Amino acid sequence: MSVIRRRPIVQALINSVLLLVVYFVVPTEAGRGTWPLVVRALATLVGLAVAVILIVRQVRRQLDVAEAPLTGLLTALVGGVLFFALADYLVAINAPGEFVDLTTRVDALYFALSTLATVGFGDVHAQGQVARSLLIVQMLFNTVVIATGLSVLSKQIAARARERRGS
Repeated sequence: MSVIRRRPIVQALINSVLLLVVYFVVPTEAGRGTWPLVVRALATLVGLAVAVILIVRQVRRQLDVAEAPLTGLLTALVGGVLFFALADYLVAINAPGEFVDLTTRVDALYFALSTLATVGFGDVHAQGQVARSLLIVQMLFNTVVIATGLSVLSKQIAARARERRGS
């Protein structure tokens, strides 16, 4: 049985594409009633906890083992962004009026990325209290978790590039 070895960048791209596919196919029908809302809220909290744990674990792994593959960290960072895009979309479809001009999953991904990049074009924005509360958590997550992960990722890439030039 042969094991196919992929270059780390190819593996990271495959992982990211798979996460993107999951993002676009996960069911999101607007539920009516209290129980669907409670279940979604609990699933969101669990999803947030899982995203934070995975990213922190990958950051620690990079700090402990300099040669650790970067694919896990990159995949966890992409997953964190997609998690918030999905959370934004769920709020938008379950509570119309919370977001302005956020009506599709592409809108939600665009909004999550523009929030992460802190560009905030203003075309899509939070209007209601629920959406603004979610955005506060999202901005804190981006500032603390994603920024730390990207910092470690960029330092590891730079260190590995220096090693290659030196050897």
